[in-house]
Amino acid sequence: MTPALECDSLYRFFHAGDDETLALRGVSLTVEAGETVAIIGPSGSGKSTLLGCLAGLDEPDGGLVRVDGERMTRQSEERRAELRSAKVGMLFQSGNLVGHLDIDANLALAQRLAGRADDSGRRATLLEKVGLGSRGAAIPSQLSGGELARAGLALALVNDPPLLLCDEPTGELDEDSADRILELLFERARDGGAVVVVTHNPTVSDAADRVIRLRDGSVES
Repeated sequence: MTPALECDSLYRFFHAGDDETLALRGVSLTVEAGETVAIIGPSGSGKSTLLGCLAGLDEPDGGLVRVDGERMTRQSEERRAELRSAKVGMLFQSGNLVGHLDIDANLALAQRLAGRADDSGRRATLLEKVGLGSRGAAIPSQLSGGELARAGLALALVNDPPLLLCDEPTGELDEDSADRILELLFERARDGGAVVVVTHNPTVSDAADRVIRLRDGSVES
């Protein structure tokens, strides 16, 4: 079976004047369908840089990323965007909702960008599943922090992607909202999706199938 995610020897450099920062130093990782992997490490260890490369939001200076067997690296921005829409769900701290659209319209836009049919039934089912069945007509500014996180997760899942990437999904949530998000993430893995979570939350790392520790851009053995 094709792994949901493969990355091989990823390197990423950043330059500021004469200074060079090596953010990723040969990171390799394989994640299978149905697996939950937690990525942990101190601030500045390369976790968010790694997620950006895995999602095709950033191009590594060396190495290869494949998602569901499709090469993400060394592709045009347009092709990376197509692959991301079809194969990667993202739940990042910066948020993934379009502010002037209501929640249902956000989900419908994601379906169109992935080349999928307008499936209002799936959207309604997914919003019910994340506890927002009555909030589809609300715009993001009308939602609480916990509701925003759940709406963002619904958006990440609407196209049933083989890979879900999350950056501190419980970071600023109350305990009840965090528990609900985690329940949905692990349910996604049980349904056959691969889930990669950057986290400082020990509850997440303890429950994950595998923990990857980054330090100074490298995987600790």
